[in-house]
Parts: sequence; C-alpha cells; structure tokens
Amino acid sequence: MSRPFRLTIDQVLFEKLYRHLFPGDRDEHGAVIAAGIGETDRGPRLLAREVFLARDGIDYVPGKLGYRALSAEFVAHVASYCAEQNLSYLAVHCHGGTDSVEFSDVDFQSHERGYPALVDITKGGPVGALVFAERAVAGDIWTMRGRHAFERLTVVGPSVQTLFPSPPLEPQFSNSIYDRQARLFGDVGQHILSRLKVGIIGLGGGGSLLSEWLSRLGIGHIVAVDFDQVDVTNLSRVIDASRWDAKAWLAQRRNPWLQKIGRRFARLKVDVARRVAKRANPRIQYDAIDGDVLEESTARLLTDVDFLFLASDSIQSRLVFNSIVHQYLIPGAQIGAKVSVGENGRIEQVSVATRPVLPFPGGGCLQCHELIPAARLQMESLSDSERRAQRYVDDEEIVDPSVITLNVLSAGQAANDLMMMFTGLYQPMVQLSHQIGFVRERTRSDVESRSREVCLDCGNGPSSRRARGDRVRLPCRMPS
Repeated sequence: MSRPFRLTIDQVLFEKLYRHLFPGDRDEHGAVIAAGIGETDRGPRLLAREVFLARDGIDYVPGKLGYRALSAEFVAHVASYCAEQNLSYLAVHCHGGTDSVEFSDVDFQSHERGYPALVDITKGGPVGALVFAERAVAGDIWTMRGRHAFERLTVVGPSVQTLFPSPPLEPQFSNSIYDRQARLFGDVGQHILSRLKVGIIGLGGGGSLLSEWLSRLGIGHIVAVDFDQVDVTNLSRVIDASRWDAKAWLAQRRNPWLQKIGRRFARLKVDVARRVAKRANPRIQYDAIDGDVLEESTARLLTDVDFLFLASDSIQSRLVFNSIVHQYLIPGAQIGAKVSVGENGRIEQVSVATRPVLPFPGGGCLQCHELIPAARLQMESLSDSERRAQRYVDDEEIVDPSVITLNVLSAGQAANDLMMMFTGLYQPMVQLSHQIGFVRERTRSDVESRSREVCLDCGNGPSSRRARGDRVRLPCRMPS
C-alpha cells in the first residue's frame, strides 16, 4: 500500500492563501496550489511553489451540483501552466469549522468526474484537492496509479506548524530522561522532536557538537554526512574522538608505510558521531553516511529531512545545501567559526556565524547574501595542480586556526533555533536573521535579510529551483 501524501508550504505563501480563504465573511473561497514533488522512503511530499487565488464571482462561481466551483476557464489556465512547468495541480477551497474538516459527497463526486482527465492534462500529475478549516486540512490526491490518502500539511517559517484533517491523539510521552526539558515544551513538544529527521553535513567541531546535542534532545532520526577520518590534528575538535580512533601510534611514526596504515584504519568522523549519539539515546535511528554531499547520490539522502544543518566550510557544500533547502522546502542553518590571520601571523579577527536559511524569498538565502561567490566555487572545483598553476593564494599549507569552543557559539544558537521552531516557543513576530559574533570584541551583529527576485534558488522567477523537488537536478557533480 502506498504511503499517504504530505504537503509543505512556506509561511509567506501560506499566509497569502489563508487570508484569501478566511477573510472573515464565513463564506467559501477557492484557489489552486501549483507544487513540485519529492519522492522518498518516507512517502511522497508535495512542495507548494505558487498559489493562484480564484476571484469570487469570476474564477470561483456558483456550481451546477455543489455550492461553488472553480470556473472551467480558470481550471484550464492553471492546469496548462502546471503542465508547462511540470508541477502538480491542487484545487483548494474552505469549509466551516475549526479543528476538523472533510470533503462533502458532492466534493468527492466532482473529483471522480474531473481528476482522471486532469492527470492526463498535467502529464501524470499528481492532481488533487485540499479542503481547509481554520486549523485543519484534508486532501484527496490522484496520480496515474490511482487515488491516494493525504496525511498532513506543514507550514515552514520561524515556527513550523502542522495541520491535520482532525486533531491527532495526544502523545503519552513519559520518559523520565526528558522530564526536565519537557517541562519547557511539554510532552507534545518532546513527541514532535522524537519524530523529526535531521540532517547534518560535516562532523567536525560544529557538526559533532550538533550531533550529540540533538541526540540528547531526543531527536528521533539523524542523517550525518562526512567523508573525513579522525586524525591527530582534529582530536581536539571531534567530540569523544580518541587516539585509538585516530590510530595515533601508527600515524605519528616516522615510517611512511606505518603512517599509511594508520590513515587507512583511522575511524570515520561519522562513525564516532554515531557512537556518541547511541550512548546518549540508544533508540535513535542514526544514518552515518561516509560520503560527499557534492555527489548527487549522497545529497539525495538529505532531501526528506525536516531540518538541515551545514557544518562544512566549503563553498561547494554551501551551494548544494542552499539548493536542497529551497528545492525541497526544508528549513536549515549554516554554522561556522573563522579566525583571520594577517600576513605577519597575528590574529586579526575571530568571528562566529549562525545563518538560518528558510525556504522563501527573504528567508536568509546564502546566494542572496553573496555567500557563494563564483570565484571560490571555481577555485574549489580545480585540482591541486590546477590551483597551483593558476596561482591561487589559498595555499593548502596555510591552515587557519580552529578551536571547538568557538564552534559552540554558532552551533548552540542553531540547535536552539531548531528546538524553538518545532516546539512553538518562538514569539510570533520573531525574525531569524543571520547572526555574526565578534568574539574578541564580545559583540554581535544581526545581518538584515536580503532577497533578489531573480535568485535561482529562492526567487519567484520561472527558472528558479524553489519547491521543484525531484523535477530539477541538484547542483552536484556529474556522475563519472
């Protein structure tokens, strides 16, 4: 039996739709959502890209069999657009009620008459319908394989909201391990955390901290990605890593052959992180991925997480991370610490960054904030010999300082962002701006949100990847 469909919509688009459906007149109103789709082991997830509001009396008119219906012209126009853009078509209307909602018999009969043809018009769909109450939503989804159930709608913003057809059963979450933290956000909040799937790219200083903290917080599933090994130079920055993990007694020998053996058998950072997580929470599902997020097969393992952390410092990994966030409507955060050293070897600046990235224009897109410079992307794509030939200054022999206590400052805020967003603890008007901390001055700066309509990641232009899901490629390396 196929898994039920889910729908994710960003807060900006949801508020536009909600205001149209519930203007205060207690009447019925209509719209259409054009959506991308992501198919994963957790089931298909529709991704709202655009909302077409039906004008009362013009696009949303008295129905022949029901109270009201979308006009034939409006349906034809939007369905053609969805077919051209390779998007799904979801008709929307509202009913009365607050916490529960369902389709009428007339609604179902309308779906049965029209949706098989719409599946063909939209080149396979999916197509379907959603019906809203004030705090509930039900759905009926059709594909070429037949009819499918609808599970829930998730609204992604500074607070993450979930709407169901009817109120879910109250969780009975009484694990004493989480008693003190559940006093902050309740058993419901703890249950929400236990059902989250969180991705982490990079398991060095910041990523290994996040991995342990999230495990202790009670996150149910972590997907951690890193291809690097523990060695004697990173023991101080990888949580719980030991000299045994680094095979230090071999790696520090003068014999090159013994050093090579040591490097070969040193433990992977992801394996150390999984060991730490399992000690903190034996029930956690932990996917330790020995891989590079620049490879598409690895990146796709992160396209159905509920939140994504980037704790890697390469510009190419920023490119892929930013694309996943916007292409699959997944909230995320990039963290990092930087120590700038002058030509004379003196420390010039010590800074830490926590950059929430939400999947809508103005949500902190790394492209809009000019944090993915094309020149750096080009440099990273070159081989070592090509870099030397082009005389890039970033010499691999020049290693920046790195201290785990600096990683704490950026990772701590990002972990708290996740917790507060999903448990509903943030104030309604909170702004998740990028934060830069200047450690030597003990000051912090909030970076004003930037947004470009033409951005190929978060923008609304026809070429942007926002909410397209599986229907465009991620900017990963081409398979060899």
